Amino acid sequence: MSDTPIPLTLAIEDHGDTAVIILTGRLVSSSSDLLYRPVLALLPTHKRIVLDLAELTHMDSMGLGSLLRLYVSAKARGCTIELRNLGNRVRELMVMTNLLPMFTVVGEHGVRM
Repeated sequence: MSDTPIPLTLAIEDHGDTAVIILTGRLVSSSSDLLYRPVLALLPTHKRIVLDLAELTHMDSMGLGSLLRLYVSAKARGCTIELRNLGNRVRELMVMTNLLPMFTVVGEHGVRM
């Protein structure tokens, strides 16, 4: 069994004007563009982007910065970024940095929380 951390991978589900991106692994400085670029490409054709963070194992300040960049880019294009299935550590980081209120947090079935 390897102790090597899982790099960030994305699974993108297209649901018309909504895209659900399932993040798996670590959103850290070395992987922040792996999230930003594909999501940025979705903004012109989608009104709602849902980031499912259930399988996100770690996020550092650069990962948080990537979420913030996406929020600003989406808002400028009339699109919303929503977060789903926040783990306790990610939620704590977002609360400590006062960034959680900027995002809509939805439950597993899209219910706003």
